[in-house]
Amino acid sequence: MQEFRLPDPGEGLTEAEIVSWRVQPGDTVHVNDVLLEVETAKSLVELPSPFDGTVEALLVEPGQTVEVGTPIIRVSGGDAETVETTRATEQTIERDEDGGAVLVGYGVRGGAETRRRKPHTVREVPERDRPAPPASVPAAAAVPVIAKPPIRKLAKDLGVDLAALEGTGLAGEVTRDDVVRAAEQAKVFRNLDAPAWSGGREERLPVKGVRKVIAQAMVDSAQSAPHVSVFTDVDASRTMEFVKRLKASPDFADVKVSPLLIMAKAILWAIRRNPLVNSTFTGDEIVIHHYVNLGIAAATPRGLLVPNIKDAQDLSLLELAKALQQLTTTAREGRTQPAELANGTFTITNIGVFGMDTGTPILNPGETGIVALGTIRQKPWVVDGEVRPRWVTTVGGSFDHRAIDGDVISRFVADVASILEEPALLLD
Repeated sequence: MQEFRLPDPGEGLTEAEIVSWRVQPGDTVHVNDVLLEVETAKSLVELPSPFDGTVEALLVEPGQTVEVGTPIIRVSGGDAETVETTRATEQTIERDEDGGAVLVGYGVRGGAETRRRKPHTVREVPERDRPAPPASVPAAAAVPVIAKPPIRKLAKDLGVDLAALEGTGLAGEVTRDDVVRAAEQAKVFRNLDAPAWSGGREERLPVKGVRKVIAQAMVDSAQSAPHVSVFTDVDASRTMEFVKRLKASPDFADVKVSPLLIMAKAILWAIRRNPLVNSTFTGDEIVIHHYVNLGIAAATPRGLLVPNIKDAQDLSLLELAKALQQLTTTAREGRTQPAELANGTFTITNIGVFGMDTGTPILNPGETGIVALGTIRQKPWVVDGEVRPRWVTTVGGSFDHRAIDGDVISRFVADVASILEEPALLLD
């Protein structure tokens, strides 16, 4: 009876996550048969069997992270020569020309072919027992994705291709935020299979309930308020850095932090500088509100709802984060109360979660301004005369031209953009 221990994955790493087993108890295995897949922070690796025999037990469950040297599988029936080969194989490490450690026969999936130096071995491994080298792959796959095992599992669960992401962590490491952002932007495209038509040639949906209210409100707004829309592109790289620091703060440990939080704070700041955008046009007068009931457009199972945070101007950044989290959670669970939908003064719509860059939103009735936050993605941007990759978004909005002229609208949107470009202005 032999136990196969997790070999050194190299690259200075001391542990790996068991992703999946390719064998089950009772299976017969031969030298070089793939036993399982493991993930390290830098690669996905297939581990071949170093001996012949019958699988007696799998000692580690998929999803577990184990340290090097931990017994992971028990096999019976191996002969003495194979056992000796196993010990040699487990202790054999080659060095590639960049100095990185790679297990003999356990080459990184998708790795480029490299010239090998003489291996450092405890025992010479018979040539007939050496696993075959990995097949060559296109050069584009030669650069490994750097991501920790939990991040790789998260990406797998969310259906995100790590190879398609540009990591924002240290040395290009893919972070949890990178994966979540990619998943959110791809939600609208998840269902690629078009379902067959059903229910005859036509389907009629009654216009009632929330849909009827939405329809009437949109018609009233579009027909009564002359909408004017403006847009501006923004370098939001510092906002992304700020969000990252907030997530690392103990104060925000139990609160969801996203660019929407900074956007909301930026709007509250810009409204104080341009109070006319936070008003109501009655026909005979313009009522300027000296408070902000900040509405957040939310897609819910019942349809579009715009609950609002009462007196948002009085909230600290942490309080605003908690209020946003509570508002969106309540809306998605269908528990929004009528009072939470009433008396809004300004609205944000976050169309970036659907992968959209910008749009021309329709005003919520009774309000004179609504701002749309587009998706934030890396784009080429000129910084100090040089083109560099930066996190860029588009801020757009619609305003009631009966109450607000173009100069006020432009100043307001420019103020919002200035906070996204430099969140430190909020500290002034």
